[in-house]
Amino acid sequence: MAAWLCAAAFTAAPATAKQHHHTAHHVAQPAPQVQPTADDTGYGPTAPGVSTILVDAQSGQVLGASGADTPRYPASLTKLMTLDLAFQALRSGQMTLDTQIPVSAHATSVQPVKLGLVPGSTIAARDAILAMTTMSANDAATALGEYLGGGSEYRCAQMMTQRAKQLGMAQTNFANASGLPNPNQVTTARDLSLLARDIVQNFPEDQQFFEVQSFNFRGRTVFSNNQMLKTYPGATGMKTGYTDLARHNLITSAQRNGHVLIGVVLHEPSWGATYTQMRALLDSGFGGRAPTTTTVASAAKPVMPQGGTLQMASNTHPRTAAPIPSANRSHATPASGWVAQLGVYSRMAKARTAALTAHHLRGEGIPRIAKVETKGHTMWSAQLAGLTSNGARATCSAMAARGNSCKVIPPSADHLAMLTNADGT
Repeated sequence: MAAWLCAAAFTAAPATAKQHHHTAHHVAQPAPQVQPTADDTGYGPTAPGVSTILVDAQSGQVLGASGADTPRYPASLTKLMTLDLAFQALRSGQMTLDTQIPVSAHATSVQPVKLGLVPGSTIAARDAILAMTTMSANDAATALGEYLGGGSEYRCAQMMTQRAKQLGMAQTNFANASGLPNPNQVTTARDLSLLARDIVQNFPEDQQFFEVQSFNFRGRTVFSNNQMLKTYPGATGMKTGYTDLARHNLITSAQRNGHVLIGVVLHEPSWGATYTQMRALLDSGFGGRAPTTTTVASAAKPVMPQGGTLQMASNTHPRTAAPIPSANRSHATPASGWVAQLGVYSRMAKARTAALTAHHLRGEGIPRIAKVETKGHTMWSAQLAGLTSNGARATCSAMAARGNSCKVIPPSADHLAMLTNADGT
């Protein structure tokens, strides 16, 4: 299936790397390696100072910014775009969480941090994604990037850049899938906020990947290096990144009282300073003290760059919940095409909570949300999809017993934009 798509374990070191890929049909093409120039010593992406931005995930409003348009090296924050493409592939059904990703010699040769993958082996897409969101494994990111690029990490980087332009990331260019140093790989805090918001808005079923603090990989426990998950109430991920030139970088999404905020902090001198800055940034947003400035471009719809081979489904395409041990993203059959509509909410966070709560309560179905427009207002629909008729009715009965509204929708009428049971808040 790869043709259609764009040795110490747990070694801790700055992210710098190469990449290879092994499949039965082609040889992986690593991204060209470019040496840093004299311009990388105090100007442009390495200019003094810190870049920050705070964004309301629902409205896109910028609540505060400083140096948000200064070019910066993204380091492992790059992996968010690799994951954006992977989430599109999962949604379209062209890849599942159980898809075995070939591991090339190139992928295993990249610099740490790494899982310690072996050339010629495979890794499940689920494990590759988790390795990226937790320990930021460069070998897993490279292997997944090569797979998405049809055997070429360079092609994947081109697709990543095209996707960035679609999202309005005007100052961003990607050169590899992992974030390993390359002077051609440049972004800004503002651009990264657009990427983060796209993932939060358009892939709510994958949010749980970013909330994982540890997972088991072939008998070993892999831990997350994102301290915000442990220390900041309401934090829901997303990504850390470091290289010598990029310095310390962090993107965090957090939810409180129905509000979801996204913070970006780049080019800090230490992790202590990075986390302190992020906590202050989010606190100011949740406390209403951050100054209002402008509005970022709306998150783009999940569609592939022109010329890509991924064909994205509409927002009504059924998907399994993101984690983790046994999820299987298969297309729903007519028998399992029933939906339990859980309500329409004014806040994205409330819709997400409703969908995930129903999923955890029932242990079946596909939690999903989508932005809908009604009477000139933006609302968020929450549903549990991929159910049988009996499953949908049992879900609504269970929700009714808890005092919650619920409506059974048959396959022929299934649509995320159906507006009933709005909470009015």
